[in-house]
Amino acid sequence: MFEVESYSGKREKDYEMVIKQLKALLDGETNQIANLSNASALLNQFLNNVNWVGFYLYEEKSDQLVLGPFQGLPACVRIPNGRGVCGSAFKEGKTMRIENVHEFAGHIACDAASQSEIVIPIRSSNSIIGVLDIDSPSVGRFDETDEKYLEKFVATLEEHM
Repeated sequence: MFEVESYSGKREKDYEMVIKQLKALLDGETNQIANLSNASALLNQFLNNVNWVGFYLYEEKSDQLVLGPFQGLPACVRIPNGRGVCGSAFKEGKTMRIENVHEFAGHIACDAASQSEIVIPIRSSNSIIGVLDIDSPSVGRFDETDEKYLEKFVATLEEHM
């Protein structure tokens, strides 16, 4: 009997494929901006129902996250450490998956269309150097599968930072 693959199983295979594509794009390239640019473009193409995919990089002298490579509408350029979802994920050093950004105290609305968000810290040499930020115009867009595989995506990036 033929068994139909579950939706979750297909998503996991799709994520594994995009991580393989990322590895191919990163292979042999050492420029951080080039790698983050390709990573944001790859995720923007792969993920459905998102309106912003990009990176914020930590600037120690100002203690802020500064806009890096991204796909989407113009964004906030600087986010103070500990403010908003991005600054909180950076300060706490953990992934933050927010079902409804309007219920997150201190949310910074760079795009009024954003309803949910996931932010994953990026590490290099045991320090957090920035975050991957993905926004969606739908409440509850990101689930455990997204979190698990986006963390794997970032881990792959970290190998090239």
